[in-house]
Amino acid sequence: MQQSEFKMGVIYALIAYSLWGIAPLYFKLIQHISAPEILMHRVIWSFLFLLMLVAISRQFREVAQLFKLPKQLLVLALTSLLIAANWLIFIWAVNNNMLLEASLGYFINPLFNVVLGMVFLNERLPRLQLIAVAIAALGVLIQLVVFGSIPWLSLALATTFGLYGLLKKKIKLKAVTGLFMETAILLPAAVYYWWQLESDTVSFTQNAMNLNVTLICAGIVTTLPLLAFSAAAVRIPYYMLGLFQYIGPSVMFILAVTLFSQILDQTKLTTFGFIWGALIIFVFDVWRQSTIKKRLAK
Repeated sequence: MQQSEFKMGVIYALIAYSLWGIAPLYFKLIQHISAPEILMHRVIWSFLFLLMLVAISRQFREVAQLFKLPKQLLVLALTSLLIAANWLIFIWAVNNNMLLEASLGYFINPLFNVVLGMVFLNERLPRLQLIAVAIAALGVLIQLVVFGSIPWLSLALATTFGLYGLLKKKIKLKAVTGLFMETAILLPAAVYYWWQLESDTVSFTQNAMNLNVTLICAGIVTTLPLLAFSAAAVRIPYYMLGLFQYIGPSVMFILAVTLFSQILDQTKLTTFGFIWGALIIFVFDVWRQSTIKKRLAK
């Protein structure tokens, strides 16, 4: 039974990160729509989809209890803003042919999480992991000094998602409950934006049916990988889940240089080289630490 659960965890992890990796294909279908308008649909239809899931899983009691916890509601308000910013930046990046920069952001993210854990959670890090973070920082610094630019979009994606994860770790809510509350907090702003929006695609009565269906699917595109991730998290070790997270940005990178024909120039290649080198060291050390712990446990 335990081995079966482990295998299911691996399958769920592969599904979650693969779906996140191919998400740009979905946003490319609606790239003629502005990023804020896509974000609006993502919030509204995610809320309705999650409302259905909350009803099916009978989690209304957990939702109601949150209204008695103002500190958790405040944290959820912050996480909702962070995830909305992350979604908006990512959608804008995909629709403006900057998928390479987006993939770099999610390659940087686990290393940024290491820094957040050290600063806010007082985590003591092994020397190799500190070296990995230093190499990644050096890559960004070289891009600034040598090429006169800095990967702001990549850093913004890594920062917003990293801080989102840090705050979510603090409140420890079920995935469905937490995301439902976040979309509920964002819902009034999304509905108001839709009400006052003037665009060629604002009215469902004038859009083609396939476009309306595609927009409604934003809710499924948002929630399915998160649900798969949550299912994986309770079935496989955390370090292994961390290793799977590189599937997403790797798929994005492949899509960017092949299907979307984005150019990997010297600036990007230099930064990617440092980040990849840092990640190799980081993954090796995570694997080494887990092996040592297993040996000591025997």
